[in-house]
Amino acid sequence: MSERIDGADRYSRVDLDDGGEALAREVAEGTRGLHQLPRELDPLMAAAVRRRAMELRAERAGATLSLEHIGSFSLDAQRASTQHCENFAGVAQVPLGLVGPLRVLGEHEQGDVVVPLATTEGALLASVNRGCRAIQAAGGARVRVEDVGMTRAPAFRTSGLEEVGRLLEWVESHFDRMREHAGKTSRFLDLQEVRPKVLGTTVFLRFRFLTGDAMGMNMATIACDRLVSELIEPETGVQCVALSGNYCVDKKPAAVNFELGRGKRIWAEVELPREVLERILKTRSEMLVEVQLRKNLHGSIAAGAMGYNAQFANVLAALFVATGQDLAHVVEGAMGLTHFEQRSDGAVYASVYLPDAPVAAVGGGTGLDTQRESLQLLGIRPDAENPGRAARRLAEIVGATVLAGELSLMSAFTSRDLARAHERLGRGPSERP
Repeated sequence: MSERIDGADRYSRVDLDDGGEALAREVAEGTRGLHQLPRELDPLMAAAVRRRAMELRAERAGATLSLEHIGSFSLDAQRASTQHCENFAGVAQVPLGLVGPLRVLGEHEQGDVVVPLATTEGALLASVNRGCRAIQAAGGARVRVEDVGMTRAPAFRTSGLEEVGRLLEWVESHFDRMREHAGKTSRFLDLQEVRPKVLGTTVFLRFRFLTGDAMGMNMATIACDRLVSELIEPETGVQCVALSGNYCVDKKPAAVNFELGRGKRIWAEVELPREVLERILKTRSEMLVEVQLRKNLHGSIAAGAMGYNAQFANVLAALFVATGQDLAHVVEGAMGLTHFEQRSDGAVYASVYLPDAPVAAVGGGTGLDTQRESLQLLGIRPDAENPGRAARRLAEIVGATVLAGELSLMSAFTSRDLARAHERLGRGPSERP
C-alpha cells in the first residue's frame, strides 16, 4: 500500500506558462538575476523558474540537465523560501533511517526512544543501532545536560590600555542594566555573563545568554546589536568593529568553547557487562581500553586534533539533518572526549563528553515539515511555560546516541569488522571492484 502526502511531488504540478518561460530565459541569459524574480510570483512557480533557467543554461552549453528530483518535495515552499533559503529552487533529499530502541536515563528523558538519523553513509545506522542494543542490554545510558547558553562576542577598537580600562569598568558596573536591556529583545533570553578578553587595542566581550528552547544564535546576535548600539557605544565612546569577533566562537573548533562550553554540555555513560561486550559488540574490555588510548588519545594528540573521539561528527550530522539543527555546528560538537575504563569481571565503563553542542527544539530548521516530524517522533514538544526543557531533553538523546555510535565503532576496530561492514553495507553493486 502506498501513502501519498497531500502536496507531495509538487514538481509535476508546476507548469510554466509563457511568462514563466520568458523569466527563465532571462535568468539563463544573465539579464535577470536569480534573486530578481517578481515578488508577487508564487514561491513554487519561482522555484520552477529557477530550475528551468538552469536547464536552459545547460542546453545553451550543449548539455542535457533535468532537475526533476530537486523539484519534487512536500515541504512548505512559502516557509522554506522566506525563512530558510533564498533563491529557493527545490530540495536536497537525504535518506533517513531509525535506530533503537535506546534507553535514555536523563533528567528530562526517562525511557526508550527510537532515533531518526539522516545520512548518505552506508553502515552508519547499522553501527549505531548495534550500540543502542548494547546500551539497552546494559539497562540504559545515564545522561546529564548543562545549559551553558549561547554566546556572541563583539570586537571593539580602543586607543590603548587607558580606554580599555574605562570600557571594562563600565561593563562590570552596568551588568544588571545590560541584562535588563537585552531581555527586552525576547522574553526567552536572559544574559548570564560578560567575559572580556583584551589583545592589544582590541577588546572582546563574550556575552552568554540562556535562550530557552531555541539554539539562540539569532537571539544573541540581536541582543548584542542592541546592547552595542544603544548602550555600549553611546556611553563609552568605544566603537564596535565586528558584532562577532570570533571569540564567541561560532562554527569553528576552539579551545575557549572546549573549556567554557557553548550551547549544551552533555555527559553520557554506561557500564557494559562482559556478557554484553562479547555477545553484542564482539569485543573485550581490555581491547576497548587499549584502542581508546592509542587511537582517541594518542592519535588525536599526534594529529593536533581537538576531538578525542571516534565519530562524534557522524552521529551529530545525521541527527542534526533529521531534526533541523544548524549543520555547521557539527564542527563544534565534534570536539568532545570518549572515555573507556576497565571494571571488575570484564565489564567496561564508557562515557562521552560534549562540551559544545548547540541544539534547538524551536526555531531555524526545526520548523521544516520532515524535521518537525522527526522531533515529534522523539517526543520533543516545546512548552512555553517551561522554556528550555525540550531542548535539554533533545540534548540528552543526542548524548546517548553519540555514546551508542562510539561503542559500536570502537568495538569494530578491536574485532577488525570496520572494513568488512563498509564493504557489505556501504557499497552498492556498481561500486564493488
